[in-house]
Formats: sequence, structure tokens, C-alpha cells
Amino acid sequence: MKKSLFLSLLVAAALHQNTASAQALKWPEITQQNKPWTRWWWQGSAVNEQDLTRLLTQYQQAGLGGTEITPIYGVKGTENQFVNFLSPKWMDMLTHTLTESKRLGLGVDMAQASGWPFGGPWVTLEDACKYVAYQTYTVKGGEQLKEAVNYMQKPMIRTVGQPIDIKQLVEPVAQNKDLQLHAFDQVRFEKPLPLQALMAYSDKGQTVDLTSKVDASGKLNWTAPAGNWTLFGVFQGWHGKQVERAGPGGEGDVIDHFSQTATQHYLQRFDDAFKGKDVSGIRAFFNDSYEVDDAQGESNWTPQMFAEFQKRRGYDLRQHLPALFGKASEDQNQRVLTDYRETLSELLLENYTKTWSDWAKTHKALIRNQAHGSPANILDLYAVTDIPEIEGEDLLRIKFASSAAHVTGKKLTSSETATWENDHFLSKLSDIKKAMDRMLLGGVNHTFYHGTNYSPQAAAWPGWLFYAAVHFNPNNTFWTDFAQLNRYVAHAQSFMQAGQPSNDVLVYLPIYDSYGKPGKVMLQHFDGIDHGFKGIPVGATGEALLAKGYGFDFISDLQIQQVKNTGKTLQTGGGSAYQTILVPAAQVMPLATMEQLMKLAQNGATIVFQEQLPTDVPGLGKLDTRRAAFKKLVGTLKFTTSGGVQKATVGKGSVLVGKDVDQALTAAGVQRETMVDKGLEFVRRRHDKGHYYFVANWGEKPVEAWVPLRVGANRWPCTTP
Repeated sequence: MKKSLFLSLLVAAALHQNTASAQALKWPEITQQNKPWTRWWWQGSAVNEQDLTRLLTQYQQAGLGGTEITPIYGVKGTENQFVNFLSPKWMDMLTHTLTESKRLGLGVDMAQASGWPFGGPWVTLEDACKYVAYQTYTVKGGEQLKEAVNYMQKPMIRTVGQPIDIKQLVEPVAQNKDLQLHAFDQVRFEKPLPLQALMAYSDKGQTVDLTSKVDASGKLNWTAPAGNWTLFGVFQGWHGKQVERAGPGGEGDVIDHFSQTATQHYLQRFDDAFKGKDVSGIRAFFNDSYEVDDAQGESNWTPQMFAEFQKRRGYDLRQHLPALFGKASEDQNQRVLTDYRETLSELLLENYTKTWSDWAKTHKALIRNQAHGSPANILDLYAVTDIPEIEGEDLLRIKFASSAAHVTGKKLTSSETATWENDHFLSKLSDIKKAMDRMLLGGVNHTFYHGTNYSPQAAAWPGWLFYAAVHFNPNNTFWTDFAQLNRYVAHAQSFMQAGQPSNDVLVYLPIYDSYGKPGKVMLQHFDGIDHGFKGIPVGATGEALLAKGYGFDFISDLQIQQVKNTGKTLQTGGGSAYQTILVPAAQVMPLATMEQLMKLAQNGATIVFQEQLPTDVPGLGKLDTRRAAFKKLVGTLKFTTSGGVQKATVGKGSVLVGKDVDQALTAAGVQRETMVDKGLEFVRRRHDKGHYYFVANWGEKPVEAWVPLRVGANRWPCTTP
């Protein structure tokens, strides 16, 4: 136990409190929201009212605050009990759960798919996720293209369950039999792909749009002018991703997340199912991560791509297809690739995340979203999410969700916690507590266990089981002690949900350095530092800040535009206060971002650049104009050097450049928490009367020493929860 249980402390450091008031501090009242919640798998949705009530009562008695209903694949041998997702009977089971949960004081969230990602049998081929394919052709002047302009999609099939020959299937997949038996993960049928554009590029720099000159058979009716011509044909394919681990009634194609029409059509199915039903007890709708691309290829196209690109980037992507597919100069390739990736990032933000959020409001509900894995700036996706959610135990990964919550003023950051802590029934509560502490250190304050299986009383021991390993259910031998862990989590989260974050540094996320970085596929998928930012200095910078004891949050270009100041203190759109913005060795930066940073400096802020100033702007549209303005702005900075840090005065504030991030932040007047030198880790929040600290010792030895705090206090009580 000494090796597996880590020291965890909550320290209430109350500024300017007298002794009597400090002694009077007590645990906050525990609420439904303070308690840990759990993901509640409904396997096959084979649920009944009697067992629903019985299990909810047990969960409430164990100290859980609520459940997230997640319908999922069914248990073999119980097929006669399956209930189709969103069917009238399924809705009856949902409303019964909502009624009983309200009676027991439990909250309810609902996953908005039977499995993941969003998709189902009502998703048409027009609304299903897409990919882009291209073909090149060569034609000499005076000649016509002899071959047909077409692209045949190759068939492929992946199943989690029983394999089947694709020749036995019909399209769409949802119309086939035995969907639960096969558990389709991805299916592509052999068929010709629709042409999106055919563009001709000559060796003399000419470009011609030939799309309208291709007939239904693929014949190109065009004689090439003088010169040598390369033709690029762009085709739209069906990605074929199916809802993963889908339950009955939820099997089918995954939606095109870049299309607002596809998102709206998907959500309409829930409106239809909810008619005449009281679903007001649903607090939030949930998305279990992006995960469209854990398959062959990636979803990287949408029917309106060319039009959206033109509107957002200011030029015609069809004029630059060689650069899009990496066949132009290195600089052109990177700039067009950046613009392509930024466009899809915006579409995912606006057409999926915002559209979904707006829809939830029509049901007076929130959205809880796992944005990680998305080919977009996940800070922006989390920013429009009511409850950002993360999974995994890497602190920098966790901070993507909590940073967006802190910067935009969201009270809660949730987590999928204790996934695969060990094999089945081998997980110890001490291991789970360690995972919980890790989440708290990353800024999570509203955890969801992963997870709890619905299991009827008639099921043979150990009951119905989900494939993921930690089973937070009454059949687990640790259930008799589970309430004590939940009590600890509730006490910790009661403090971590109070007040506001107390971090000093905003770390700029150099997304454009990642956008311009070529890879094996066309998109970057952002899932923590190692996925999307690997090889970019921001990861090492984040680790250095943690090691040195600096409290920080990541911030995006879009969020920087909302930062205001009238002096050194920086106020974000959510009202959180910071001392400085740190730019970690960014190579490129949008002109608008640099202009905003200089504006903040003019008003008194200190802006810190690690190693160097950015040297250029990203993207291709209006490049000369933007680049000239950027260089002019940077050229106004006049630096002097002192102690290894360069400083330029800008209005009432300053710009600092230093290679050593600790040295540069010290020069900016930012103090660190020296407790990290003793092997301790922390998270700090501020409230009306002072600060709260959560401190954990992750070392093998106890710390028996005075631990100085960065914030002042006359007296503080220290209590082990």
C-alpha cells in the first residue's frame, strides 16, 4: 500500500485570514456534481425497469453522482432481449432511467451514438464521411487524352466480429443482416468515384479547368494547346468507417463531420425519437472522441470543400492541386497544405461542434466532448464545448481540455478515467486513486469512471462485462470499499470545482508549425503533444514548465484575440487572469496573432518568445501583403540584452526573447512553485479568500520538510482527504 498509495493533500491557503476563520474551514458540502460519475454501458440496450432501478440505487449508495448512458454491442446469447437504439421501447427505458435518477439524486448524461463516433443506420451515403483521391495524366500539345478520367474505389472490409466476404453484402452496410455478429468497423465497396475537378497545368505556368469537358463515361473532350500538360483529377471517395462497437439499432456509417447538413440530419433523428417524451433530465449529450481515422485511410474531404476553401482562404484550391498533393515546390506544398488543414479545422469546429452545441441548447442540455484525435485545433473545439473531456494520464495531454476550460471560463473539465488500469478484475482501488490524482493534477475536476456495465440480476456471476478492463460494478470485490474512494474524489473535486484556476502563463499553441509539416497522410490528428506536435518545441517547453513548477494553460490563436489587458495582468475571454504569454519557438505565426500580441504589449503586458521571434506568416493567400506587414511589425522591435534575455520596450509593456524558458519567465516577473524541487506536483486554484492547492507526491519517499508556497498566507490548514 505504501508504494501504491500516493500522498494527496488539499491545502486551503487563505490570504489575510485570521486564525479563527482558518480553523473554521470545513469540507465543502458534497453535491451531485462533486461526486465521481461513471460511464454506464447498456450492452445491446437489453435493459428492464426493475434492474435499472436496482442498479441505480446501488450506484447512489456507493457514492456515485451520476451516469452516462452509453448503449453498446450486445452480449452473445441474449439477442432476444436486445432493444434497438432510439426505438419507442428504448425511449421508455431512457425516461424510466431519468425518472429514477431524479428520485435518487443522480445526474444523467447520454452518449449520442450507440458506440462511437457519431453515426448510425439513418446516415445516408450523401451524409457519410468522405476521403479525397487523385489521379494524374499527361498530354502533349495538339493531342487528346486517350484514357478515361475515372477512379475505381478498391473494396475492403474490416470486422471486429465474425468475418464475411464483402461480395455477400449490399450497400449501405446498415441494410445487411447479422450486424451484431459481424461488428463492422470499415467497409468500402468497389465502385467508381465521382469526379470533383479535373485541372490541367502546363509547363509554361498555364492552368485550365477541364471539369465540364468530361462526359459521363469519363471521356475528356479537349485538345491540349501547345506545351506539355499535367492533368490532376480529384475524386470523392466513401471512407467507409462504421460506428465502432455499435449496439443494435446503432450500426451504420459515420457522419461527415465537416458537413453541417450531415450533422443536422444526424441530430434530426434524435428530435424525432424525443417527440412526446420528457428528456429534460438529460444534463449533457456526449461524444466519445473523434476516432474516425482509426481505420484504413482518413476522412479528409467534404462535398463543399472547394467552395469553403475559396471563401475562407481567399483563393481557388483547384489552381494549386499539385501543391495540395505535395507535387510543387516545398514552400508551395507547405503553404497550401496549411490552408487545406486550417479549412478542415474550421469546418469541424463550425459544422460539427458548434452545430451540435446549438442543437443541444434546443433541449436545454449541454455537450460533453472528447475532441482529442480531431484533425483540428482541439483548443478551439474544446472552447465551444460546455464540458471538455480528456482521457489518458499524460499531463500535457490532459491540459488541452482543462486549458480550454480555464481560458474560456468553463467550470468543469471532465475525464474518462481508469481505462485499462489492469486486466479484468485485477485493478486495485489504489491504482485507480493514482489515476484520479493524475487527472486532478492536470486540471480535471469532474471525473467519469470507465466504466460500469449494466448487468441484470439474473446474469451469472460475474455478470455482463465490457471488454475494457476496470469493472466499477457491484460484482467486483472492491465494491464494498468503492464508496471510500468516491468519498475521497468527491472531497477533492469539491475544492477543484470551486473558485477559478490560478495559473500564471498562457502558452501559445503553434498550430501552424504543425499544419505546415508534411506527413504520411494529408491531415494532422491532434491527440496530445506526441500526436500532431511531435518534433515541435512546444512539447519540450511544456515538460520544462511542469518540471520547474510554473502553472500554465495552452491558448490558441483564436482565443488570443479575446485576451484583454489594461496593464500587466492578462484577462482571457473566460475571466481568468495570467501574467504573461509564452510563445514556444514558433517558426510561423498569423499576422493577426502577432498584431494582437503587440497590442497587449502596448497596453502593459509582457510577451515572452522562447529562442526566437517567428520569421514568417503561414498560408498562401495574399502572402506578399501579409508577409510585408508582419516583417514591418517585427522590425519595430529594438532589443537590448541583459542576463541572456533580450528585451524590447513596446508602449507600456515589453517583449522578451530568451533561449532558457525559466530564465525568460523569471525576467518577466513570473514566480514558480519550488515544491517541485522536492518531487511534489501541484495544481492551484484561487477563490475569494485565498487559494486552494492539490499536492501529490509521486516519488518513492515521503517528503518531510517545510513546503513553501508561491502565494502568501497567514495560516493554512492542511488536511488529508
